[in-house]
Amino acid sequence: MKIGPQDNGASPQRRWGLGWGVPLGVATGVTAVSVAAVVVLGGSGSAGPGAADPAHGGGGPANSTPAPRPSASSSPGGTSPEADFTVTDATTTPIDAGTATRILSSCLGPDASRYHAVVAVRTPLATQDWDGVVVAVDSAGQYVQCQSKGDKGTSQDSPPTFINDRLWGTGRIVEYFDSMLVPAGEGKYLTLGAGHYSSDVAKITISYGEDPKQYPARMAGGAFVYGAALSPDTPPGPRYTGPSPYVHAYDASGREIYNQAEDPKFTDRE
Repeated sequence: MKIGPQDNGASPQRRWGLGWGVPLGVATGVTAVSVAAVVVLGGSGSAGPGAADPAHGGGGPANSTPAPRPSASSSPGGTSPEADFTVTDATTTPIDAGTATRILSSCLGPDASRYHAVVAVRTPLATQDWDGVVVAVDSAGQYVQCQSKGDKGTSQDSPPTFINDRLWGTGRIVEYFDSMLVPAGEGKYLTLGAGHYSSDVAKITISYGEDPKQYPARMAGGAFVYGAALSPDTPPGPRYTGPSPYVHAYDASGREIYNQAEDPKFTDRE
């Protein structure tokens, strides 16, 4: 599987491309976008011990080393990964089928005819380049993810269909697509991401950083999408990378069967 991230002119952002079989570390093809690095990483979710409150003791999805604990302020000119923050809105709204089709067409070109949208939502906050996410699947059960602006779609992946080649391993619960944090005006950031899940999963939620509160993701057709608007509680440094999102999966009985914050692939315990 070839992973070749590209700069599509988006605002400075933190990005994680999470794919099957890529070690937890920086993969080939990493490029820089202004002051923030575009990082491609690997990871899959497997069943692990549940917890009432997530224990965010290790690094986030974009880190191969433990992330610093939250701090009330950031150092001038430095990186502030998880300064105190507030999630101001985590509500996504559906995109109608016709618009989703146009988004896929402009994102995937001639390949679009092979896919149908399973989750298509507007994010709670628009950025200069994005205001939504569409995840689609083909007849073989292979997925693509496109970001939207109006009825136009773009992909951060090269080619846009690179995440198609998804294989499940024994015990896998969650598979990650692309996740990113993007500036959306002064003191505002949009975090968004997507992935897919096994048939054991009935509910997906997302928590952010050290905050145990969980927000529901949109789910359909084996795929999930989340988006949230957040604001740092104190002025961040110029390389603010924001809180890490953590995926939680629950079965039909309400039992937590996967907690990304406890997954050794995303902590310092592996």
